[in-house]
Order: sequence, then structure tokens, then C-alpha cells
Amino acid sequence: MNLNYSNIILQDISPSWLPDNIQAAMLRLDLLHPEVSGNKWFKLKYNLEAAGKRTILTFGGAYSNHIAATAAACKLAGLPAIGIIRGEKPVNLSHTLQQAIADGMQLEFISREAYRQKDTTDWNKYYPNAYIIPEGGNNEAGARGCREILSLTDTSSFTHILCATGTGTTLAGLISSAKPHQQVLGYVVLKGAEYLKEQVALLTRGTNWQLIHDYHSGGYAKTAPELISFINNFYLETQIPLDVVYTGKLVWGFSQSHFPPGSKILLIHTGGLQGNLSLTPGILTF
Repeated sequence: MNLNYSNIILQDISPSWLPDNIQAAMLRLDLLHPEVSGNKWFKLKYNLEAAGKRTILTFGGAYSNHIAATAAACKLAGLPAIGIIRGEKPVNLSHTLQQAIADGMQLEFISREAYRQKDTTDWNKYYPNAYIIPEGGNNEAGARGCREILSLTDTSSFTHILCATGTGTTLAGLISSAKPHQQVLGYVVLKGAEYLKEQVALLTRGTNWQLIHDYHSGGYAKTAPELISFINNFYLETQIPLDVVYTGKLVWGFSQSHFPPGSKILLIHTGGLQGNLSLTPGILTF
């Protein structure tokens, strides 16, 4: 199974807050596919290949981009899929989970306490012969796929590469494939995620990287009025939609960060726009 990469573009951006002595562009991975968009496909690609014809079993929350993308990718690949969902089954399912079911994914809800033990649970005991993909596609196969992102177009002239960071899988892939002169910065979207440094280091030997912890807006999936306003204004200026969980925090953090004069910044748009459907209609202007 392969997707058509021709939809992906490298788009120059020049929002009003960008200093005159800094250049910036965004790699629009969000344009790859309406459901398997952004970095999600790259994290799934080699996992699906390794699975063969086995059932895919993976993990996530009620608004998980990974659950949404895995369900859609398995539908396209003709593979059975099971999603282990954090928390008790709600009365009303989120749009994410409704779409996952529509795409053929079987959902199993477990307590938050059991979910915390997911990485030490023998899932093949309950689902024999299932191919297990960790939450967020966070494994070597996921990082391997993300190493291909920078080869989609000529990115060699950029001095800095920026991406939103959750599990660190995409960041690890970018670090491994970046040029020696390039600095890779991961803008962390979780609060108190100092453990990510060690987690990323398990997937890459690169040293040209840094984690930025200052722009999580209160924690994972947390938003603030100023973040919503920023995302809306960015769309008005660039016509690029951002999501509130990942890319919004990335670009917001970029707008507040200092870079040396003459820097050329590449931002990775990792998709995830389906997460915006969890917001009250009308909060975002797009």
C-alpha cells in the first residue's frame, strides 16, 4: 500500500510577526490524504508492511489522530484493526471514534488504570497473532518511516527544522535524516514531558536536536484563548489551517522563539486537523 505524495507541497510563509531577517516555509504533510494525513502515514507505513495480513492492534484516546489514521489506513489496506481506547465507553462517542468505527475498526474500551499498564500487558494473549503498533506509532518502524519526510523535497538549505512533539517518533526520524548543519527542534505539546529526551534518544543517534517545553498551553489537548486567536489569525494571513493539539502549538512557539539573523526555518505540518472537530463549532474560523 502506498499513497500519492504529489499532494504534498513546500509552502513559503511570511506572517506579520516573522522578522524580516528570517525566512520560513512549511512542509504541508496535511495535504497527503484526507484521513491518513501528516506524519501519521509515515509512522504507519512500515508497521503495516511488517504486519502482513495480520490484524492491527493499537492504542489511543477518544480524540486520537493515531486511532483515526490507523483505522483509515487499515481500511485502505484491507486489514482488520482493533483500537484499545483509554477510559470507559462514553454515552456519546467522539467524531474520531465514530469515524474509526465507520472505517471498520473494532473498539475496546479499558480503564485508565489498565491503559497505563498497556506497554507491559501481553496483548497477544487476548488477541493471538495480532500485530501491535504502540500508541502514536512510537517504535523503530515508525521512526524509520519518518526518516523519509525530509526527502520529499529539497530541504537542504534550511538551517532549522521544527515539528510538534508528542511521542517523539517523528522528531527522531527528522533528527536521523537532517543534514549536519541543521538543528532539529521539537516543540513539546505535553506538560511535564522531560522523559521525552530519553525516549527520543532510543530511536536516533543524532545529536543535532533540542526539545522546547515552553509552549504546551497547559498540557496535552489543552488550549488557551490566546492559542485559538493565534491559530485563527495565522489562517487569515496564510490560509493554512492548524490544529489545537499539535501544529497550533508548534507555530505559536515558533512565533515566540528567537533565531539568529539569516536563519531559514522549515516547519513540518503533521496534519491532525480532525482533532479540531472536538471543539465547539465556530471557535475556529475555518
